[in-house]
Amino acid sequence: MSITKKLVIAAALSGAVLAPSLSMAQTAGGTVLGVSETVLADVVSGWSVKRTILNKAVYNNDAKPAKVGKIEDVIIAPTGSVSYAIINSSAFMGLSNHRVAIPVEQFKIEGDRITLPGATKDALRAMPVFQYAKKK
Repeated sequence: MSITKKLVIAAALSGAVLAPSLSMAQTAGGTVLGVSETVLADVVSGWSVKRTILNKAVYNNDAKPAKVGKIEDVIIAPTGSVSYAIINSSAFMGLSNHRVAIPVEQFKIEGDRITLPGATKDALRAMPVFQYAKKK
């Protein structure tokens, strides 16, 4: 299953589960503070980006898969959709950081391994460096 599908499913399920129960959450001055115990049971059994994707190695799909980088971040677009994963292609080579943005639909999760078909260390190093937007 692709990362995009997993993230979209997780977002849709959390929205569907949380929406009806927000009125049941505790409030302080009209502000929702959290989720009900019923919703919490669903939340803790859900899919975690931190546990499944962040800081995980990324491999290519060669006959003998090679590690090409590590996922350091997941970017959420202003629309709320998951759009890119930030890969550090130097994290494991002891070089200066070289972060690149890769569309999430290009990744595949095969068992416990995250693959980026066709990727090589050189191809990632040739891509433009990703830099976070400056805060205004």
